[in-house]
Amino acid sequence: MDFSQPVVMGILNVTPDSFSDGGKHLQLDDALFQAEAMLKDGAQILDIGGESTRPGAKAVNADDELERVIPVIEKVTANLDVAVSVDTSKAIVMTEAVKAGAGMVNDVMALRGEGALQAVAQMPSNIAVCLMHMQGQPRTMQQAPSYKDVLKEVAAFLNERADACIQAGIDSNRIVLDAGFGFGKTLQHNLLLLQHLDQLSSCGYPLLTGISRKSMVGALLNNAPVDQRLFGSLAAAIIAWQKGSAIIRVHDVKATVDALKVASAIGRN
Repeated sequence: MDFSQPVVMGILNVTPDSFSDGGKHLQLDDALFQAEAMLKDGAQILDIGGESTRPGAKAVNADDELERVIPVIEKVTANLDVAVSVDTSKAIVMTEAVKAGAGMVNDVMALRGEGALQAVAQMPSNIAVCLMHMQGQPRTMQQAPSYKDVLKEVAAFLNERADACIQAGIDSNRIVLDAGFGFGKTLQHNLLLLQHLDQLSSCGYPLLTGISRKSMVGALLNNAPVDQRLFGSLAAAIIAWQKGSAIIRVHDVKATVDALKVASAIGRN
């Protein structure tokens, strides 16, 4: 994929409890309609997930997650010309999603789950993988996040996971990194990471950034509710791209595509 211009990844959650769009796309036709709309609005990748990773969310077993995501991936890839990513930490879901047509694995656990590293290593060489940093577990990660130096620790973790992938036989050109905004981080941690995101891009891998509608945006906007965080999310998307992020993961595709077109017209500093 060409990263000389911003690549927008549209979020398609087929979950009842995701923090922003939970319950909206549980029916197959609703999910396909949303996928078509995001593609029309300029999304180049659709990230399909069947388990919420918001703080405090309940775990989902593999059978339920497969039942949610596989029919959607099959339907989308059969009807639309768009790259599909599967948002999961389970090896079996990764494997079945790729069989169904997914071209990318997006894992908040950075392939630390049982069998995940081996599953991706056995996939075809054109399947990408995004490794995200998270301190702790999704259910408890926001209780008391603490770092001595958040930038150095996030960079060290991501480099370590990238090295583990390469040692497992995953080619380096398949790897994408994600700083994990909001995953075991305070507002100050998130702001420091965003301010110095260009230092993570120097690791040598494309960066994926997901800040869309997150609590850090709400906190900066006088605790704005989720549905009132669009403009703050657009500002974060532009900053992330200016700081070197290749892929911007968002809920509001058209608004983000338009904002990034203007930003990219003058290029990065």
